[in-house]
Amino acid sequence: MTIEKFGLYLVITNPATSYERCAEEAVSASLRYIQLRMKKADREQVVATAKNLRSITRGTATRFIVNDDPAIAAEVEADGVHLGQDDMTLPEARSLYPDLRFFGLSTHNPAQAQRAVEVAPDYCGVGPVFATPTKEIPDPALGPEQAGAIIQASPFTTVAIGGLNETNLADVMRAGAINFSVVRYVCLAPAPFDAIRRLQDIWHAFQ
Repeated sequence: MTIEKFGLYLVITNPATSYERCAEEAVSASLRYIQLRMKKADREQVVATAKNLRSITRGTATRFIVNDDPAIAAEVEADGVHLGQDDMTLPEARSLYPDLRFFGLSTHNPAQAQRAVEVAPDYCGVGPVFATPTKEIPDPALGPEQAGAIIQASPFTTVAIGGLNETNLADVMRAGAINFSVVRYVCLAPAPFDAIRRLQDIWHAFQ
């Protein structure tokens, strides 16, 4: 398996500007991945927004991922889907939706990370590194050291996630992270591109 290094994987949730502006600025910043996450929206809203983001990312270097729902991902011709521990299994999603190119998987502890090896996701989320309010029932925070240990032991691409921002990203990188994901730091920013560049500049210092 190839371990990719790309820095920021942007999860777009409840942006202060708009889903479309965040996607446009992510593309302008040449991010490798953006993920649409609209947990409480109805299916029609998710599909409509996903179609907009697909049109923004189509033909660019930015891969468009839909959270949780491989059916929606396939319907809007997204590049892939990101699955949680309680979603459809990754092997089943691969079987049912062969047109999707990328399958990501969330892991929250060493045991889940080890089991992920058996299904070989294209990339694996590792976290939460720090406590975060983005989930109603959060998993226990791993801390930078445990997250870094999981990442360094992984045979595939990993993305550290959970409470990351400009003030703590360097500590997480020093602990062993390779790539990282944020939600609030960029989505709540009035100028998403500037927030993206600040984070990527920190990441680049460790390359």
